[in-house]
Amino acid sequence: MEWIEWLADKLNLKPEFAEKLFFTLLALIILYLIRYFTLKIIFRRIDDEQYEGRYLWKRGVKNVYYILVVIVLSLIWFERIGSIATFLGLVSAGIAIALQDPLVNLAGWLFIVVRKPLKLGDRIQINGIAGDVIDVRFFQFTINEINNWVDADQSTGRIIHIPNGYVFKHAQANYNQGFPHVWNEIGVLITFESDWKKAEEILTKIVQEHAEKFSISARKKLLEASKQFMIFYRTLTPIVYVSVKDSGVMLTMRYLIQPRNRRSSEDTIWRDILNAFAEHKDIDFAYPTNRIYYNLQEGKKGTTKDPNFPSSL
Repeated sequence: MEWIEWLADKLNLKPEFAEKLFFTLLALIILYLIRYFTLKIIFRRIDDEQYEGRYLWKRGVKNVYYILVVIVLSLIWFERIGSIATFLGLVSAGIAIALQDPLVNLAGWLFIVVRKPLKLGDRIQINGIAGDVIDVRFFQFTINEINNWVDADQSTGRIIHIPNGYVFKHAQANYNQGFPHVWNEIGVLITFESDWKKAEEILTKIVQEHAEKFSISARKKLLEASKQFMIFYRTLTPIVYVSVKDSGVMLTMRYLIQPRNRRSSEDTIWRDILNAFAEHKDIDFAYPTNRIYYNLQEGKKGTTKDPNFPSSL
C-alpha cells in the first residue's frame, strides 16, 4: 500500500515493520473505542447508586479489553504458529526466573477467581493484616485496613495492596464466608467483696437484651453454612462465664455479633453496664490497687485464726 510505504519512508522503517506498527496502532484505537462505548452503554442501564454493579462491570470490561489486546497484537506481530513457539521457547527460561513473582501472583488471581477464598466486600485477615476487600486485580488485591492502632475492628483509613501470591503462602481468615458472625467477649472484673451473683444476673440480662436477635439470625446462617462447611455449635445464645483472677472475679459475656457491628455493640453494652452497676452499692469494679487485708475482720470465721491461741505454738 502506498500510505504504508510513505510511512516507512518517513520513519525510515522497513515496509513490513511499518505495516505491523500501523495495524497495531489501529487495533489499539479500535479496541479502546469498543471498551469506551461498551461502558457508556452499560452505565446507562445501571443506576448511579449501584456502586458494586458499576465497579464489577468496569473491571470485567477492562479485563476483557486487556485479553483482546494481547490476542490481537499476537496475531499482528506473529505471522505463524512456529514463530510464536520459537519466541516462547527463547524467553521461557528468562520468564521463569525474572517473572517468578508476577506469575505466582497471576496464578493467585486464578485461584481467587475459581476457589473464591475471598471476594469483594469480604472482611479478611492475611499475614497479620486485616481489612475489607475493595479491589481484586491480576497481580494484587486491595483492602481497606482495620485494626492496627484502631481498636475493635474499625477502619484506619489506609489502603493496603497485597500480592495475590499471598493466598498460597499465608492462611486467610474470612469474617464473612460460610458463617457471617463472630463470637465476641467482654470481660468485666469485679472485686471479691462484690455480690458476684447479682452482677452475673445483671450482665446476663444486658447481653441477652442486645445480642439475642443476632443469635436468631445466626441460627439460620448456621444451617446454610453447614451445607458447605462442617460448622456446628451447640449453643448460640449469649452466656456469661465466671472465673477468678488475681484482682477479683471475672465475668465474661460471650455473644454472637456481625463483624462490622462489634464496636457499636460493645459501646452500647458497656454504657448499660456502667449505669446498672452505679445503682448497686454491693457491686464494684476491680482494678490494680494496694491494700492491707485484716483476716480477723474481713475473712470468714472458719478461716480466721483464734486470737486467744498462743502465737508461739
